[in-house]
Parts: sequence; structure tokens; C-alpha cells
Amino acid sequence: MKRKDIIPTDKERFMREQDFIVSKTDLTGRIIYGNEIFIEFSGYKESELLGSQHNIVRHPDMPRVVFKLLWDYLAEDKEIFAYVKNMSKDGSFYWVFTHVVPIIDKDKKKIGYTSVRRMPNPKAIPIVTDLYKSMLEAEKNAATKDAMAASGAILGKVLKDKGVSYEELINVLQSL
Repeated sequence: MKRKDIIPTDKERFMREQDFIVSKTDLTGRIIYGNEIFIEFSGYKESELLGSQHNIVRHPDMPRVVFKLLWDYLAEDKEIFAYVKNMSKDGSFYWVFTHVVPIIDKDKKKIGYTSVRRMPNPKAIPIVTDLYKSMLEAEKNAATKDAMAASGAILGKVLKDKGVSYEELINVLQSL
């Protein structure tokens, strides 16, 4: 799927409180399952989603280091919670509070990932937006090979200044 053809708009879509977006991927991030709510919010047909990389819904406002953090946690077989701004096929966007976990088979072998997304705390979104904007700016201003480190340094400084871990920050934001 050619995502370069999609132009982001300022039209925001809002998850409903009772909705859960669920998707499953293989170990490389290719979508193997998406529920009806995922299909609805993504704006893609199921046939367009299945087999596509999950970043098909990635919004360009998302700092790359957030996804590096996600993959680092998953590589250690740890769950992760995060705020993610996704982009629909029509260019509109929607915020989610996501929980991603490894899928482990009966032989205790990791075979993929499940992501369950729900409506984020609306009070957290302006805070996360400002943080992500700073992180993305750091990525853009750094040399390509230093972009992730520059963005990660912004997040690291926030965590240090607040005296919290990443997990604690996310939990605080979701409980505002």
C-alpha cells in the first residue's frame, strides 16, 4: 500500500468510550487480524489491511523513537502502553491509548503481537502532543543517524525532570 499518496488533514476522529481497536501482527509487524473497529477507524478495507505492515496507520506526527521504544519492549517480551496518533486512509487522524503484548504459543515461543487500543484520556492529549512535537522536531533537526537519539534524549529529560519511569508517566497521563 502506498501511504505517500495520503495527505494528513486536520480532521480528527474520536474513539467512542466503549470501543476497543484490536489488531494482531506476525513477528515482523504484518497485520494478520483486525477487528471491525480497527477497520472502521483506519478507513481501509480488511483486504487492504491484512498482510500490510501495521505502520499503514502511522501518522507522520509520531516520533520514530516511540516505535523504537515499543519494539525494544516487545523484544524483551514485555508489554507496553503508549499514546499513538494514527492516520486513517482519508488523512484524518485519531488518538489511541494502546497496549501491545507479545503472543506466546503453547510451546512458549513468541509468534506475534496483539495490540488493544482504546480511547485515550482527553486531558493527556495536549501534553502528549506537545511532547511528541518536541521529539519530532529533535528528530528532524538531527542528522539521520542521530535522529532517534535526539528524540530519545527529549523523552529521557522529561522522565528525569519528573522523576518517573516511562511506565509511570504513561499511567499518570491516563489517570489525569
